[in-house]
Amino acid sequence: MAAGHNADPAPVEDDPGPVVRPYAVTRGRARPVTGRFDLVSLIRTIQRPDDQRHGLAPEHLSILTLCRGAMSVAEVSAYLDLPLGTVRVLLGDLLVRELVEVWEPAPRLITHDHRTLEDVLNGLRAL
Repeated sequence: MAAGHNADPAPVEDDPGPVVRPYAVTRGRARPVTGRFDLVSLIRTIQRPDDQRHGLAPEHLSILTLCRGAMSVAEVSAYLDLPLGTVRVLLGDLLVRELVEVWEPAPRLITHDHRTLEDVLNGLRAL
């Protein structure tokens, strides 16, 4: 056996990962054409005639199937085993075609204790 040669071949992975790279799924797009799609935003499929689904990628169709019942963006990403950015781009495509509806999380209300505000005001006055 020649020096530097390994008799054992490299181990083969059981799961080689995605066959198609995420940027290929989105055709190189990194941002959705529309929509913000927070992690906890809920997505639900809107029933439309099948002709509006013409030209969609298999990943788009998978999202439509998954979201027949409302599902979060994070869940869609996990179920499809796709990066979050890729899922957001695909959701933007579906939103433009009016095939999904989105419920964004309610903005968190910032409430301050009256005492805390007084302490801040007194601190500012002391400067």
